[in-house]
Amino acid sequence: MRRWPLYLATFLMSALVIQPAQAHENKRLTQPRPAVDVAILLDTSNSMDGLIDQAKGQLWTIINEFASAKKHGLTPRLRVALFEYGNTSLPASEGYIRQVVPLTDDLDVLSEALFSLTTNGGDEYCGQVIDEAVKRLDWTGEPNAYKAIFIAGNEPFTQGAVDYKKACAYAIGHGVIVNTIHCGDYKTGIQGMWQHGARLAEGSYLNINQDRAVVHIDAPQDVELIEYNRRLNSTYLWYGKEGRAAGARQMQQDSNAASYGRGNLAQRAASKSSGAYNNEKADLVDAIKNESVALGEVSEEDLPEPMQDMTEEERAIYVQEQTVEREAIQAKIRELTEAREKHVAEERRRMAEDGDATLGDVIVRSVREQLNDAGFDVEKAPAPE
Repeated sequence: MRRWPLYLATFLMSALVIQPAQAHENKRLTQPRPAVDVAILLDTSNSMDGLIDQAKGQLWTIINEFASAKKHGLTPRLRVALFEYGNTSLPASEGYIRQVVPLTDDLDVLSEALFSLTTNGGDEYCGQVIDEAVKRLDWTGEPNAYKAIFIAGNEPFTQGAVDYKKACAYAIGHGVIVNTIHCGDYKTGIQGMWQHGARLAEGSYLNINQDRAVVHIDAPQDVELIEYNRRLNSTYLWYGKEGRAAGARQMQQDSNAASYGRGNLAQRAASKSSGAYNNEKADLVDAIKNESVALGEVSEEDLPEPMQDMTEEERAIYVQEQTVEREAIQAKIRELTEAREKHVAEERRRMAEDGDATLGDVIVRSVREQLNDAGFDVEKAPAPE
């Protein structure tokens, strides 16, 4: 067991313990992070395997677009919900609709749920799933927040018992923009009222080829980014009932990202170095940093195994060590990611890629425009054309 000089232990303890008066002052002066709530509504009928594949392969590209935004110098608190609709494996009495994940800032839970989706059947009720998303989710009440729905599918927008016009009007009446993504020809989507639905809810009408394969461009920084991602994982101190499952989930979502190529895992590493990636319910470093728990409140049996035999001072020092190490690794990942984005943007220009857009392409483009309109600053490589 390590024994630290008293002055060092006292210094590190003070970094983790805020006196009540000081804590009150910090909370009074600290501006709350701006809110970004997004619901993704995916058609999981038989013809949509390509759409689901694009969503899996471009999740971290989309997340990074939100993570790069700032308002008043602060990274937003990002929450994402996921719905599936049009899958006849779901109850007909519920409109073949399922809330897969409520609004959550646990991005590994979101990724896990996305990778569990399968397709079947085909009765796609756009109006009803929009209505469900607006009514069921606990949308933020923060003024000037960005709240948006992205709904993707290929059948006419008019299907189902719930009138899409009423659903879209209800959404924007509650401050929720509705962006529509037609999987197919642009004009066919207009004829199927996808454009009209977006206009009613002040969103963007977009179209994609859902069967186009996602191309992830490899970059010279990828090998180093993947190594730093591995090192980043070692700084997590999983604790409590949720800790073991969260640690396993993190590793599995790394594996899922890697299944779409080295470049996609590098994109996930970038997400994990941002303020959007948060594990405060299961990781001591995030929990203490966000003041959601105090180290002394965690029972010995809920602590990570290496910490259980430590003294109180040694535990505080150990958490601080992991905090400092994580911040250094995240800073290096951000530095490498900036260089990677420049390389990828140049490669895309050189390739002069002229194929159909994919799900991630159109979401990134519309998000960038809408976040700017909502007062956010977004500084990244050029959006996909």
